[in-house]
Amino acid sequence: MSELSRPLRSRDEAGPVLRPAGDRAFLCTPVPDRVAELAAELRHRSLPGVVDLLPAAETVLVTLDSPASAARLRPEIERLIAAVNETVPGNVSRGTLPRGEPVRIPVHYDGPDLPEVAGALGLRSDEIVAAHTGTVWRCAFVGFAPGFGYLESPDDRLAVARRSTPRTRIPAGSVALAGGYSAVYPRESPGGWQLIGRTDLAVWDTERDPPALIRAGGLVRFVDAAAFR
Repeated sequence: MSELSRPLRSRDEAGPVLRPAGDRAFLCTPVPDRVAELAAELRHRSLPGVVDLLPAAETVLVTLDSPASAARLRPEIERLIAAVNETVPGNVSRGTLPRGEPVRIPVHYDGPDLPEVAGALGLRSDEIVAAHTGTVWRCAFVGFAPGFGYLESPDDRLAVARRSTPRTRIPAGSVALAGGYSAVYPRESPGGWQLIGRTDLAVWDTERDPPALIRAGGLVRFVDAAAFR
């Protein structure tokens, strides 16, 4: 079933949309593909009493400053989840884009896995580059390592599987694809994503405020560095 024709899941299928996480936090579960939208709406509203938002793959953890704030805000957060859920049907893919200008990341598209990715998708390497740079990516959540943003697109045209054998060393700045996401490795680490390029831009810098160039809910636009030579 295509993303556009998938029906809205019911509350029973989704499970509880809001669960207490201690006495001053809630774990919010919107319908599929609405996590970034929910996090963006919560940030935009700046509800008094909310001290932190932590989006993950399928949930948003909302931390409050006190049990009293949790009790006061619970109905409003539940209404917001319901409103975000209602935007899913029919003509929406992965929701409206968050506010703000995209972070532009120049990429040298010379990754060792680029030919394999192109073959798996039935495209030429230059078509992979065109699709990657022609997409406005949205950071759904941050995980694995500080500054490692899981970037989703409005469609799944660049969705490829992880490598069957992970690499023990991936250089910092490597630009990769896996499981429908794109990402930039913020520092050297092991990993199993498909490497299609590299950037000289530091996406994680402890001397910068904030250190992470890519943050949950933000937009990213990749740019072919070869075009500026």
